[in-house]
Amino acid sequence: MDFVSILGLTGMALDLVRAAPQLARLIRDKRSFGVSVDTSGTSCAVSLGWTTYGLVTDQIFVTLASGIMASFFLITTLVALRYGRSAREFQITPIWLEGLSASVLFFGKTGLGLMLSISALISNVPQIQVAYKEENLSGLSLETWLLTLAGGLIWGLYAILRHDLTIITSAFLQSVTSGIIIGLKLFKRSNNGISNQEFTPD
Repeated sequence: MDFVSILGLTGMALDLVRAAPQLARLIRDKRSFGVSVDTSGTSCAVSLGWTTYGLVTDQIFVTLASGIMASFFLITTLVALRYGRSAREFQITPIWLEGLSASVLFFGKTGLGLMLSISALISNVPQIQVAYKEENLSGLSLETWLLTLAGGLIWGLYAILRHDLTIITSAFLQSVTSGIIIGLKLFKRSNNGISNQEFTPD
């Protein structure tokens, strides 16, 4: 097995597990503070797009990882809605689902590749907004976003070696947006810890 295949397998493994901590937290805590269903819903649509892209470009690792990820994101979205989030939060999800579908129908692989190259930015922006606006991020899984960051870095290296500009761009945006979300989570957790200490009676 060559190095590129090892990277593909590693990226696939990270994608298979990265949504699990968020889903587990939602099921365990039965609350969804700080979780964006617009991000999980859009990520489900994007994963379906990557599944198609993997098929048409003959990249089996991309196809397998993305197909399973779509299922994880769908379940995460439904559970988050069950435990407090609102369907009114869906703003980007329906637009991007329609955009991905139209790109395939009218422009084929090239159009899909262009849409997918910026999809990580589009899907993660709602989570950045929620993490920035809401003080309570207890429902947001730090582990999921650390795995997402690691996955972005691995897929970026894989794509560089495969000379796939679509995946390079997507992996870069995934890494940057994940890093921002991780920073906001740690910042809010640190501030909340300080606040709790300040108001803890002696």
